[in-house]
Amino acid sequence: MNSFLMNYNDHWSHSDPDMLEVGNGVLTDEENRSHFALWAAMKSPLVIGTALDKLSAANVAVLKNKYLLAFNQDDVYGKPAMPYKWGVNADWTFNATNPAEYWSGVGSNGVLVLAFNSLGATATREIKWSDVPQLDGTSYQVEDIWSGAKLGCVKEGISKDVVSHDTIGYLVGEKC
Repeated sequence: MNSFLMNYNDHWSHSDPDMLEVGNGVLTDEENRSHFALWAAMKSPLVIGTALDKLSAANVAVLKNKYLLAFNQDDVYGKPAMPYKWGVNADWTFNATNPAEYWSGVGSNGVLVLAFNSLGATATREIKWSDVPQLDGTSYQVEDIWSGAKLGCVKEGISKDVVSHDTIGYLVGEKC
């Protein structure tokens, strides 16, 4: 539902999807990544709702993701990432099982682009630069937000198989 409220968010006003559930033992590693990525991208308050001494190394790595924290806490750009393509459903339609899957937003370090797999099986997610509102479809310097890998000059976009309930994410920088 929060995806329909992003137009109203900016500095000092934000959507509040509630407390983070990363590390509470209910979510898979992939779901923890998706949960945190979307919370951070929506610029929601990052209130950790679990016992810190019980977090696994994987959960700590998710919560310390420098790309997502920088986007969430950006003091220059207050607007959150917004859905630009729904994926499974027609754009701008509500479906709690399959929410918006493609998100993007501008930050001080570049454009954050996320693609979520809401399905129960591995599926290909294709991010085309020409679909991303903040980009023009050419070639860009790209970094993977989970591995930190610098992918170099990426032309037209990225296509990747994404396991169930996981989210891929990229920081898209300068044209190349």
